[in-house]
Amino acid sequence: MSEVKYKRILLKISGEALMGDASFGIVPEVISRVAEDIFEVDRLGVEIALVIGGGNIFRGLAASSYGMDRASADYMGMLATAINALALQDALERMGAQTRVQSAITMREVAEPYIRRRAVRHLEKGRIVIFAAGTGNPYFTTDTAAALRAMEIHADVLLKATKVDGVYPADPLKTPGVKKIERLTYLEVLQKQLKVMDSTAISLAMDNDMTVIVFNLTKRGYIKRVVMGEPVGTIVEGEENG
Repeated sequence: MSEVKYKRILLKISGEALMGDASFGIVPEVISRVAEDIFEVDRLGVEIALVIGGGNIFRGLAASSYGMDRASADYMGMLATAINALALQDALERMGAQTRVQSAITMREVAEPYIRRRAVRHLEKGRIVIFAAGTGNPYFTTDTAAALRAMEIHADVLLKATKVDGVYPADPLKTPGVKKIERLTYLEVLQKQLKVMDSTAISLAMDNDMTVIVFNLTKRGYIKRVVMGEPVGTIVEGEENG
């Protein structure tokens, strides 16, 4: 473990990452590839917790914009994250990983209830813990859930997996030639309204000095590279750490 920079990580994966180039749902080949990258890091002895979004199945904020009650829409989104969590659990266990799914909404037949001390114990025993249903509360995103869980389990770093190589001042797909930002402070993210994570998640990370690394999940082996401390993606941290 001497070559590994981070011993315990919280990895936030968007639901959209599981659908690849499809417009909806889960693509088996994609979730298997993501699981392979996670399992590769698990075999290094790194303690891994995961938070998965549900945007590939249902997005509460989008539904509320069409007139659905926001709380009801958000609860539907939480159920979508549980579907993704079970799918990723299955993919990981087929590879030989030990996993547990913990849900912030009680659904005992398919997942454990979220209990912080039990989650930490699972991690200590080498199990990958997948947190489903966000925080269990409407109006809070899975980004905020990831920041909250990272703090609760005392993770060394919060990893935000996206479809791009890091944070850019403009959309790199629409603005050719724009350069990636290598390092940011929490305040810069908030003041410039950069789309790293929502402001609640960033504020929570800032208040608790939790380093956030944004990187590209679609490139094979990048989770391992981040864990090994290689300069991958964009690092968000306090000014005193820069």
